[in-house]
Amino acid sequence: MSDHGMTRRDFLRIGGAATAGLLSAGAASSVAWAQRSTPNVLVIITDQQHINALSAAGCTDISTPAMDSLATRGTRFVHSISANPLCSPARSALFTGRTSCEASVPVNGRPIRSGIPNLGQWLSDQAGYETVYAGKWHLPAGATHFIPGFRVIATGIGGQGNLGDTAVSSACEGWLHNRTSTDPFLLIASFLQPHDICQWLRLNSSRMDELPVAEIADELPPLPANFGFDAREPETVSSRRSGNEGVSHGWSEEQWRYYLWCYYRHVEMVDAEIGRVLRGLDESGHAEDTLVIFTADHGEGTAHHQMTRKNLLYEEALAVPLVVALPGEIAAGRADAAHVASGLDITPTICDFAGVDAPPNMRGRSLRPVLEERVTTWREYCVAEVQNNTGRAVRTDRFKYITYAGDPVEQLFDMVEDPGELNNLADNATHAPVLADHRRLLREWESRLDVAESIPNRDAWIG
Repeated sequence: MSDHGMTRRDFLRIGGAATAGLLSAGAASSVAWAQRSTPNVLVIITDQQHINALSAAGCTDISTPAMDSLATRGTRFVHSISANPLCSPARSALFTGRTSCEASVPVNGRPIRSGIPNLGQWLSDQAGYETVYAGKWHLPAGATHFIPGFRVIATGIGGQGNLGDTAVSSACEGWLHNRTSTDPFLLIASFLQPHDICQWLRLNSSRMDELPVAEIADELPPLPANFGFDAREPETVSSRRSGNEGVSHGWSEEQWRYYLWCYYRHVEMVDAEIGRVLRGLDESGHAEDTLVIFTADHGEGTAHHQMTRKNLLYEEALAVPLVVALPGEIAAGRADAAHVASGLDITPTICDFAGVDAPPNMRGRSLRPVLEERVTTWREYCVAEVQNNTGRAVRTDRFKYITYAGDPVEQLFDMVEDPGELNNLADNATHAPVLADHRRLLREWESRLDVAESIPNRDAWIG
């Protein structure tokens, strides 16, 4: 994205036409949901999107009509976390339902462990789905024609979402218009944006004495309420902050706000591409019989705790959007704040709707009972891992516990009273029982995992 001479209004004009008439109420469905017990599945993935970086989540500094249209016709999870807030590890968990340490993908650029099927392999083999993939894969290669279990219709172009995402949306839209098979389909539309913010940060890391686009000064978003941080942090966290662009180059408040402004424009760019895919779904006649899942692999620092990028267990990097829609099955326009969803839940959820058993040893759970508002006993906690298998977060309804192997500093946050994670309660005697309970939950979780032999720091958790 160019950061010279283009205002927010210019960006909105780019995507406006593409999102007009999304999923119109009068669109005819070629196969009504009532006539098909096995829905089609469309999974839309963005890369590096903060959970609240869409207007449906209440962000007033962004315009995301395509994402919002999904939230209007489906259920949005208020609490949704990545299984590992880094690209390849997150995707390994999303497509297998297994943790990244089990899938043998602790860092970027690794393939999924042999013997663990991905979602495309499983649905094509077990349920006869036509499985199609467009866009970023990153297990191991980002842009590739060769994805086990999938027919690839667009690879993207590697590290530029501002160009490659258009090829992805065009391929999906065209495929939806032209397919002739009557088998149910699984279509993955995997976009790179707003990941281009990484390149933006490289190009704009130096301290600016003035804005390069002075006319947007009045449009800059405010800093988040948790721009500060609790100094009692693990060294992994504090050292990562000291090395990021804003801190190491001494950004002014205005420059931090400019970074936020630019990040939101990247999100708006991918929203336009999502709009084209949804338009193709609508015009193909399959909007009424397709389960649509929209999520991201991980979040983005967005100045919370003075952080940029990802690979941390604070909410800004860990929490991701998750919206699920299926007409007649899932409540429309609902925001679920009662359940914490995980990227590990995506594969078992899709298998549940497809009417097949999930692959063995799923670490997530099907969200279908929650989405259908059935009375169900939900899990007590979920776990995320990070930093080449050194970090763990245990998320319960109220608290989040964070620990890094070999670091004596632990973190415990009350996510109800302190959603910005500013007050570390790990040393608070009143919360000692809560801390002990979360340590126990982590030990319980680790005892069940089949951690790959090649994983670094393996003994730190299962020894």
